[in-house]
Amino acid sequence: MEIKGHAAVVTGAASGLGAITARTLAAAGAKVALLDRDLAGAERVAQEIGGQAFACDVVDAASAEAAVAAAAQAHGPARILVNCAGVAPAGRIVGRKGPQPLEDFRRVVEINLIGTFNLLRLVAAGAVGLEPLARGERGVMINTASIAAYDGQIGQPAYAASKAGVAGLTLPAAREFASVGIRVVAIAPGIFATPMMLSMPQE
Repeated sequence: MEIKGHAAVVTGAASGLGAITARTLAAAGAKVALLDRDLAGAERVAQEIGGQAFACDVVDAASAEAAVAAAAQAHGPARILVNCAGVAPAGRIVGRKGPQPLEDFRRVVEINLIGTFNLLRLVAAGAVGLEPLARGERGVMINTASIAAYDGQIGQPAYAASKAGVAGLTLPAAREFASVGIRVVAIAPGIFATPMMLSMPQE
């Protein structure tokens, strides 16, 4: 899809994969809205690339709705979404201190999976009403899964489960939106140096 001149929303855009995605889209001519809980970090990247930053907690419906609405007011409804917001804490199911706290597992699933769905539903709702481009396309939504979705390791039960959920979400979403010219795809990165990954224990 042609990127130049079109509005894009990137979550988790204050650092790591989200920040480099925002930079890449801006370099290609997109009007980029950078969404993150870390508003100061997102603003630093936005100033660098000429985008606009908006505070957004992806698991909070009201916060996400407000951020997407503000981004649409600034740039128009987005044709491009890249869901990069996520966490990757390490923890065994049963560790030295006993069973993994259920709240720890729930938090990872909420941010990585429910947060992805939350932004997908909101941005797609705006994109379906846009006029199709020359080849009939209205946009593309990109979800970030992980190689852990298919090859999870010890210490990754919550992360692997959440990313498997992202992969599972993407196919029915792609089938739903294909008829209106919106592609929904997932990427499954391996390990690379981001602040999130560098914060994990070496073992």
